[in-house]
Amino acid sequence: MDDKTLKQPSLLQALIPIFVLIALLALNVIYFGDHTLDGSNQFALILAASVAGLIATILGNRWTDIRKSIVNSISSAMPSILILLLIGALAGTWMVSGVVPTLIYYGLKIFHPSIFLFATVIIAGIVSLATGSSWSTIATMGIALIGIGTTLGISQGIVAGAVISGAYFGDKMSPLSDTTNLAPAMAGTDLFTHIRYMTITTVPAMSVTLVIFLVIGFTYNFDTGLQDIDTVLAAIDDRFVVTPWLLLVPALLLFVIIKKVPPLPSLLFGSLIAAVFALIFQPHLVREIGQILAPGTTSFFKAAYMTIMQAIYGELSITTGNAMVNELLTTTGMQGMLNTIWLILSAMVFGGTMESAGMLKKITHSVIKFANSTGSLVATTIGTSVFFNITASDQYISIVVPGRMFAPTYRERGLKPEVLSRTLEDGGTITSVLVPWNTCGATQSRVLGVPTVEYIPFAFFNFLSPFFSILFASINYKIRRFRDDEEDKKVLSEEERKDY
Repeated sequence: MDDKTLKQPSLLQALIPIFVLIALLALNVIYFGDHTLDGSNQFALILAASVAGLIATILGNRWTDIRKSIVNSISSAMPSILILLLIGALAGTWMVSGVVPTLIYYGLKIFHPSIFLFATVIIAGIVSLATGSSWSTIATMGIALIGIGTTLGISQGIVAGAVISGAYFGDKMSPLSDTTNLAPAMAGTDLFTHIRYMTITTVPAMSVTLVIFLVIGFTYNFDTGLQDIDTVLAAIDDRFVVTPWLLLVPALLLFVIIKKVPPLPSLLFGSLIAAVFALIFQPHLVREIGQILAPGTTSFFKAAYMTIMQAIYGELSITTGNAMVNELLTTTGMQGMLNTIWLILSAMVFGGTMESAGMLKKITHSVIKFANSTGSLVATTIGTSVFFNITASDQYISIVVPGRMFAPTYRERGLKPEVLSRTLEDGGTITSVLVPWNTCGATQSRVLGVPTVEYIPFAFFNFLSPFFSILFASINYKIRRFRDDEEDKKVLSEEERKDY
């Protein structure tokens, strides 16, 4: 079909699938409650994608083009899906090897409950800053910190909010982070100018976050949790060999990530090295689980093989005499990630269908004309990034598309590119984890075992960052302009305009 026969969607046509999706998701929450991720949200995304596909067809788009857009959208999410599977494997082997129980054990001995949440933000931030990966941080230290917080009697939503706040601070500020490199590339500035400029909004956001968690820590009622600590320590000590040698596993994983080994081989290495440590330090547990899986077996090799494989791909429960500890020592391996992968695939179908007919672009272009001031321009950019996090369900798209779309406007208004790059991070990277069906939100919720809606109110850093970005732009606080340094002033050429 000739491109000339294609019609551009109206704003109403572009919004119809969004309205359908919102209505279906609301019904799912009302009728399914905490079980919306078991399938109802996935099918809601597919139904909304069907509505978008019908509109795209009416506008003259061919099914083959729509399908190609869907496939491209799913392809962009494949690295996240593979990482998610390996995170499931890593969680299983870190549990059976005693790594996670050891982290919980020492954490309970070291942390004073009142400063636990404050320390959680700091620890997650440092690890994420060093690795450049919020995903790896949450899948390793995050799981252990959730366990410690649960034992202390702190709501899992609050602990998850602290973990996510710290992890996304590090992810945002680390030169090793992919999004920290992507944002300046889209805006047209260099990496370290971008990082330095982000401190203007990031430091206040993190400072307020730390103060809030300190206040919560010193006012929280820990009576119930404190009574359970000795029982939990005894239960872990009874079932596992707890030794500082097990801390080599996270240390080695941290080392390979800092050495810029890609995420997939890094996580695979972390899973396999933990499996080896399980055989060395927990042979009694390996043999016991193997005999449960294959009653009557006397071969340690068979028991070891089946136990490690079960930890990697399936559900594994290590029982103690304490019900709370039993809950902490349960993992679901790769198998437990399948519902999340299903959600991500459904979200990518919706995003790809919307993009195929230009519906996402129509919505974002419709709001640019309302951005008259610097504050409203930054707010619109952040809103657009959030919109893409909701509709395209991918944090990279929430940086790339608004980055290319708004770059000419920022330059025409005399704003330096680091203003845009910082705004993209504050709006795209940081808010992605707040959307339940976004690749980030779905993954972190599944890994931590905490529904997105439970940690959103406590992910203070993640909504304070865009707030400070909009606030500082509105009052013109340290907003860099080309007119401040005339020799830096640039004007877009016709070729550059075409690129955008």
